[in-house]
Amino acid sequence: MAASLTRRAPQTHVITALVGNHPGVLARVAGLFARRGYNIESLTVSVTEDPDVSRMTIVVAGDQLVLEQITKQLHKLIEVIRVADYVDAPTVERELGLIKVRAEPKDRGEIMQIVEVFRGRIIDMSDRTFVIEVTGSVEKLDKMAELLSSYGIREMVRTGVIAMARGSRTA
Repeated sequence: MAASLTRRAPQTHVITALVGNHPGVLARVAGLFARRGYNIESLTVSVTEDPDVSRMTIVVAGDQLVLEQITKQLHKLIEVIRVADYVDAPTVERELGLIKVRAEPKDRGEIMQIVEVFRGRIIDMSDRTFVIEVTGSVEKLDKMAELLSSYGIREMVRTGVIAMARGSRTA
């Protein structure tokens, strides 16, 4: 069961694309991936410091050739301003997860210890469940989900990876 909770394939790449912030851009980018037969492992989109520009962080599985093809295809879209991959760059990557776990009274102490070790927070509780918020690397969220699975994960949602190059490099 734990293997089904993991998110990223062994050879994954993080790509950022700065795109025009207007309707239809996300559909065109997703369509490009679909037409080429590439699966998007994770996709996050938000406006940047410039309200006319959105930043897409895309995680894709594949080898270096796949990465090169995706990058070339993204550059062909009119709405794309800039594309960057983080293959050889030091980055900061984070993901947010919300996990609703079965929390029987006898298990609450153990679950609270797991949450504390992972620096998560219990943001909602009922008589039978906790909703836990955790932020960190993909591996951190995977491991926490794996440990909580023995109590019974009722529901889980993850934002997808966001990434930024370390230092003065920008996307």
